[in-house]
This record gives sequence, structure tokens and C-alpha cells, in this order.
Amino acid sequence: MVQEPNGPNGLPSPQLGVYGISVAAQLSGVGAQSLRLYEEHGLLTPDRTAGGTRRYSSDDIDRIRRIATILAAGVNLAGIGRILALEADNADLRRRLLDLGDDIGRAR
Repeated sequence: MVQEPNGPNGLPSPQLGVYGISVAAQLSGVGAQSLRLYEEHGLLTPDRTAGGTRRYSSDDIDRIRRIATILAAGVNLAGIGRILALEADNADLRRRLLDLGDDIGRAR
């Protein structure tokens, strides 16, 4: 997927993978090996360069921090995967509910 390299403020788009694994580890406070483990367990899917180098986005950094928070609460990686999936489903349902509310408002 081709993404705009810069957002409206001139910074990289939050979805664009621009950070290498060592920078992502430093920004998130999580070790590089843990990032690889999260990817192995399907919790994280960084972009890849043509040569296979991982590239993390700002959204990925936020997700890593969320994973670390849940992990610190004592949840295992399988549980974290389920929690993240449920959070994504919940956010999607909220968006759909807002859209339906807008549709009803326009129909009146």
C-alpha cells in the first residue's frame, strides 16, 4: 500500500513505518528482542523494506506501549492478543454506531 510520506504537519504519517527496530525499542521502552517476540505472536506487524528490514510507525509505537501496559498487568501474550482484538472490534463498533447516528440524523 502506498502511503503519503508526510502528514499535514510535515511529519511522517502515523501509519508509515519510518523507525528501525533499535529506535522503536528506544521510543517504546521495550527491548528489540521483545519486539521480535510480539511480531512472532502476531501482536505487531511492522512494515518491511525491500530488503526485509523492519520499519515501525508511530501507530506501532503506540501499540507497543499498549502491549507493555497490558503485560505489566500480568496478562500473557495470548491474552494480550485477544484484548487487542476486542479493543479493535469495540472501536469499530463505536465508529459504526456514530455513522448510524449520523444517518438517522440526516434522515429526520
